[in-house]
This record gives sequence, C-alpha cells and structure tokens, in this order.
Amino acid sequence: MSGWLEGHPGLPRLLAGLDGSGAPMSLAEHERVHGELPDPAPWELIESIEHSGLRGRGGADFPTARKLRAVAAGRRASAVVVNGSETEPASAKDQLLLSRLPHLVLDGAVLAARAVGAPEVILQVGPDSEEPLEGAVALRDDGLPVHVVIAPGGYVAGEESAVIHYLGGDEPLPTFVPPRPFQRGYRGRPTLIQNPETLAQIALVARFGEHWYRELGTSADPGSALVTISGAVAAPGVYELAFGTSMTDLVDAAGGETEPLRALLVGGYFGTWVDATEALRLRLAREDLRSVGCTLGAGVLIALGESCCGLHESARVIDYLAQQSAGQCGPCVYGLRAIADSIGAIADGVADARERERVTRWLSEVRGRGACHHPDGAVRFVASALSVFAEEIEWHRHERCGARPAGLPVGGPSVRRPGHVKARAGGAAVGRLR
Repeated sequence: MSGWLEGHPGLPRLLAGLDGSGAPMSLAEHERVHGELPDPAPWELIESIEHSGLRGRGGADFPTARKLRAVAAGRRASAVVVNGSETEPASAKDQLLLSRLPHLVLDGAVLAARAVGAPEVILQVGPDSEEPLEGAVALRDDGLPVHVVIAPGGYVAGEESAVIHYLGGDEPLPTFVPPRPFQRGYRGRPTLIQNPETLAQIALVARFGEHWYRELGTSADPGSALVTISGAVAAPGVYELAFGTSMTDLVDAAGGETEPLRALLVGGYFGTWVDATEALRLRLAREDLRSVGCTLGAGVLIALGESCCGLHESARVIDYLAQQSAGQCGPCVYGLRAIADSIGAIADGVADARERERVTRWLSEVRGRGACHHPDGAVRFVASALSVFAEEIEWHRHERCGARPAGLPVGGPSVRRPGHVKARAGGAAVGRLR
C-alpha cells in the first residue's frame, strides 16, 4: 500500500497522481501532473537544489548540491548512476518509485546528468523494476544513453563503492574510501550516485523551485520524505510525509497501531531500536532523532507490538546481517557471527549471566574496523537492542518465551555475478554495458 498523510496541506508531492491500479504512470499522465521536463542551466539547478536544502535519501543524508558540485568540478564525469538496488529488506520506497513513477526518477537523473556534464545515465535496479523502467525509457528521447542494469543480490551490494565495482564487471563488494565515487568512480572518472527518491526530488525542485520545496517541513529539514512503515500497523506500506511530522502521526498514517507498541525500529537494519513511549514523542526530524541516537536512514519505520519479542526479532536480523558480510575483513566475518550467535543464545534463554557483557565488548572491538560500514550498522542495531530490551534479557534466562513472531523481513544471501546487463538508449538496444 502507498499513500500520504491525509489532510496535510501540500501533500502529496512525490506521489501526486498515483492511483490504485498498480500500473506505471504513463508519460502523458506524468506530464499532465508535473508539466514538461524543464531545462535549467547547470549552475542554476545546482544553486536551486542547494537553497532547497535537499539531502540524499539513500541513508547517508549528504547534502545533494554538494555532491553535484563535486562531480561537476571533476575531470569529465562518467555517468549518473541511479542506485535503486534497495538491499534493505524492510524498505519498499525505491521499488515504488521505479515501478510506478519511473518518469519522475528519469527526469531527475537526466537533469542531474546535464548539471554535472555526464554523458550517460545508468539505473541499477531490482528485477521487479526492470520492465516498467525499460518501457518508460523507450518512450523518451532525452538526448543521452540511459541504461537499465539488474542489481545483484546481497545487503552490501547496495553500498556505492560496491555498485561501482559491479558496473565495471567486478564482484559487487564495497572497499575502503577515499576515493569516493564522486572523486573516482565508474570508468575511473567522477560519478554521481544517487538514490531514486533523491532524483525524484530533484525533478520537483527543478520544476517548482526551492521556495516551493521549503513550504513543507522545517527550516532545518525542509520538504517531504517517503517512509516504509510496517509491523504492528493496520495498513503497512510506503507513505509520503512532511519532515516535522510526529511519530504518532506517522503510525496513524499507516492505519494506526494494531496493538500496544513495545518499540519502534527507526532507519532499518542499520538503524536503532527506540522504546515506543520515547519514540512516539519524537518528530520526523534530524534533531529529534539524533537526540535518541538514531537517524531516518533508508526511510524505514517498523512498529514492534507487545505480543512480539524484540530479542528474538533482533536475533533474526543480526543473524541475517552476519550472513551478508562481504567476507573481506576478519572483524566483520568472525565478529558479526560471534555476536549473532550470542544474541541468539540470549533470546533462547540458554546464555549465561555474562553473555551480554561479552557481546558489549565484541561490539566495541568490531566497530569501525571494516572496509565498509556494514559492521558499524550491525553494531548500532545490536547495541540498541541490548539497551531497549535490557529487562527482557534476564527474564529470558528463567522463563520460556512464547511471543509470536513479528515477521521482520530478511532477504537471501545470494549475490548475482556480472554478465547479465541489459541496456537501452532512447528505445534502441545498445548492447552490453562495459
């Protein structure tokens, strides 16, 4: 399901014109809703994005204009890469945009390519988004090649350095940075990598301007965002909400809670558990979220009901994250597996009294020691679970847990290898992307 906060003035924006048919919005309908694609001067667009305050929606929360300027100032930008891998199992916003509103994402990608001087656009997407995107690309003539690439499986494959390796024909594995892709990326040249939602927002700022963009949200966090809300809510799905919206209103937008809540997981599996009483006092704003040690991350909110066990759900997630290690760094490979096994033992009530102390020590030893941020995200998630569900740890040592499963989604460990790329440019096949 998808929607927006009912009754909020100014919404929807990204989801404007979206109907319940499940079909991609046509180019004609897209232009009826948003108007034709504008053609601002590169400096004008970047300046407008800077004044809008738009920040990346892929999880890093980096100022969009700063990244655009860095690539534009580099030596011969290679491409704009749309990172629609969406390897976060609890997120669905990228698939919604790519499969239902492909022209809005394509507009943003083309505008960004013109702004930084990139000669092509590459969309790395999940298999469910391939067909609607190829259909949308075939209807357009944007004056530059647009390629559609099927993303590999695996949680770390969505990290931007892993995306660059994969597009170059290598394993989709992350590496140490710098250099970052905007410094040296695809084909060894500056590359702009953006999340689909970020590019869709660029398309709106280009049409309606920075002042319009700032009519929603707060002065520090302007605009709207897509949030995937799931768990103990009546209508889980992707919702568009203005920054500054209360967490209570977020839950209400998804139909309200189906039972009293124990905790909220904010930001996805690299995110943070927050006690429900504390979380529901917050707003969807960086200042509020940072006050309890979390961020919006990939735009995920999971409501955990009191009938479910936070320790068992956390054990499932950290076990999945341990499986998803890129296998390049010992602290990640062995550290995450040891942590996952211990959290599993704690949840099953078979751990001794010092297990939590051991896990806490291992978290400090693993943090900051990977080639990528995978172990850091996993450590953040586990540390929050040990804190929020602290009272349950001792209870599990003496009582049998009969909580029902909450069903937090976890993906499979498979990773597709290079060699399956499809590409199109203006409706004409252009061969393998290499």
